[in-house]
Amino acid sequence: MKNITPKILLATCLVASSSAALASDEWKEDALDAWIDGKAETTLLLNSNLNSFDINTNVANKVVTLTGSVDNKTEKSLAEELVSGLEGVASVNNELTVVKETTKQDGDMLNAITDSKITAVVKTRLLMDTNVSGTDINVDTEEKVVTLIGNVQSDSEHDLALSIARNVRDVNKVVDELTVIQ
Repeated sequence: MKNITPKILLATCLVASSSAALASDEWKEDALDAWIDGKAETTLLLNSNLNSFDINTNVANKVVTLTGSVDNKTEKSLAEELVSGLEGVASVNNELTVVKETTKQDGDMLNAITDSKITAVVKTRLLMDTNVSGTDINVDTEEKVVTLIGNVQSDSEHDLALSIARNVRDVNKVVDELTVIQ
């Protein structure tokens, strides 16, 4: 009987300490989700190609769910790209509804919006990456061809900037007009 009491006491202590640790982890996860949600809302709000008031964000376990409505598929893709590029986001569940489909007459406008989306995503990713001087690089997109113009400090920064641009959805080609200043 004397041997059981210390074991019960030890088990109780272990359960209590693990519950406290679990509660602490849950608080940290909730805080991180709230931080990601605020960042996502701000990113969407600051993008002039989207009506962010029609887009809602919800974050759970680093997964951002986008709900609401957008005018076309390009805006839906833009919202997803902008949010997926944010630090801490594990994935994006894009449940945005397209309220009006693009007709053939809207083709030129759609291409312009796509180019604007590509430019915004490339520039955002360059600015978010601490290993690239994103403020020193100008991004121009025409017909899904991205041109990077500006100065970088090293060959590795040059290669990273080109890689970031190439890895953006819808980019067909990247034109390199970067200068390495050493």
